[in-house]
Amino acid sequence: MRVALLLAFCAATALVGAPPQSPSQSSPGVELLHRPLDQMLDTLVRDGLVYYHALKTERGRLDRYVASLNVSPSLYQKWSREQQMAFWVNAYNAFVLETVINHYPIHGRSNLYPGNSIRQIPGAFEQTTWRAAGKTVTLDQIEKAILPEFKEPRLYLALGRGAVGSGRLKSEAFTGDRLAQQLASIQTEFVTNTQMFRIDRLANQMATTPILSWHEREFVAAYDKDVDKVFAERSPIERALLTFIRPNLFPLEKEFVQKNQFKVTFLDFDWHLNDLEAGSRKLIWISNSPIKSPS
Repeated sequence: MRVALLLAFCAATALVGAPPQSPSQSSPGVELLHRPLDQMLDTLVRDGLVYYHALKTERGRLDRYVASLNVSPSLYQKWSREQQMAFWVNAYNAFVLETVINHYPIHGRSNLYPGNSIRQIPGAFEQTTWRAAGKTVTLDQIEKAILPEFKEPRLYLALGRGAVGSGRLKSEAFTGDRLAQQLASIQTEFVTNTQMFRIDRLANQMATTPILSWHEREFVAAYDKDVDKVFAERSPIERALLTFIRPNLFPLEKEFVQKNQFKVTFLDFDWHLNDLEAGSRKLIWISNSPIKSPS
């Protein structure tokens, strides 16, 4: 009897003294949830461009992954903040891929967007609904209502949007345990992506993606802090941009910025489809751009 009581006491002590599990440890299934997407992106995405033809030919994996995203709300609530952010970025990007292959190849007639643009698909962002975490959502609702709750503006640069003008779609899924590194990588790559950022020293101009203006409130709240006094007279979004980019600029670019004589403009968003089969033409155009040189 004494032995039994002693064993029970030791077991109880071990439970009380055990360190609490981290959210990622207590919810290992969430990382496995995104493994199919990770495998698809690794195979079918190169430098942000997608093999849409191949994806459509073997769409079963994507269809199953999209269906798997409608997890129960109670399960979703058990995930860490990082796991929830990764979930919604992955869901958004998967829904975009599904939208495109449902209409691929795209041959639109609207003069407002390129003929192969996802914008040629009626209601792609604001009307088509999807199921995720027990919610019925559109792409716009994910971007404009769900992601702002996390107060992490770099998430908007992780959204593929099916367009060349977005941040580069990664060849991997986002995961809670790697989200910090993945978002840091997006910030580092920002200044080397001509769709995101360009400097023209001869014209004294700096141009950046309109994504920052679309989400000005979030970027200003996160990055308009501890700014050099030399930039005090600039607008809040300009100060936020400078804080965001300065750590990753080349030395000559930092000198250019410190002079504070440049004009900031927003680029026109490029809605051409990020299609790898048509991507070579876009890459040639980008490589010929006169703006943004490291020297």
